Amino acid sequence: MDKQRRKFLKIAGASVVAGISAPAIAKLSASPAEASSTAHGESSTHGATESHGSVEPKKIRLGMVIDMRKLAERQDLLDNAIIACREVHNVPTFPDKRHEIKWLWKAPFENVFTDHSVNHPSKMVTDYQYPALCNHCDNPPCTKACPTQATFKFEPTGVVVMDYHRCIGCRFCMAACPYGSRSFNWLDPRPYIEKYNVDFPSRMKGVVEKCNFCSERLGRGLEPACVEACKEVGAITFGDLNDPESEISKILDKEYTIQRKPTAGTKPSVFYIV
Repeated sequence: MDKQRRKFLKIAGASVVAGISAPAIAKLSASPAEASSTAHGESSTHGATESHGSVEPKKIRLGMVIDMRKLAERQDLLDNAIIACREVHNVPTFPDKRHEIKWLWKAPFENVFTDHSVNHPSKMVTDYQYPALCNHCDNPPCTKACPTQATFKFEPTGVVVMDYHRCIGCRFCMAACPYGSRSFNWLDPRPYIEKYNVDFPSRMKGVVEKCNFCSERLGRGLEPACVEACKEVGAITFGDLNDPESEISKILDKEYTIQRKPTAGTKPSVFYIV
């Protein structure tokens, strides 16, 4: 087993099973008792257990680097990534665009990076579509706006997750998100799922949903679906931002990257090489 594989499995071991079943949110490395109590909402910290004097393990902060140079060379890969995401997570395809559910989608540069100057845009800016998704912010405003804690940041990994059973459909999180990364189910999504994945539950009418960094896949030692779809050229890198030896940290040390609306103070975990 190579070094990168070992690191990835280490990350998976600290991941959260998010979105599979609303109460089923537990740290995979927890004991059965810990996992049970967390799954039933008995822990106010959503899975962060007390150490009782022991040293708290170092937190992982999962993040993503999207290399647009590689996606520009293989424009089909972004479409493949979007399809993979939709199939894995049972994202419905509504006939009316107003009801669109978005986990991973593409948009022009000026729509994704609304606060970046494009007075003299290069072809990379004008000619290509950019992927957009939940930024899994280190300081997520959506979690503060939610009155029921239906969305929260899982502290051991930094992933912003959803508990669909707690969602009351108030859409405060949608209003608070600066990136438009959340969608609301105005209709029952189940009749509009083209290819149903039995390993991931469909949602229901009246709840919000979004990208979950494929937490359910991480828990099985797999990479996010979009990363896997772009594996051929390595256009998307995923890993621990807090580990200086991780592949993603080394890329960030080497490459100049931009983020969506950095001035919002949310500290996004998604970076772009343009």
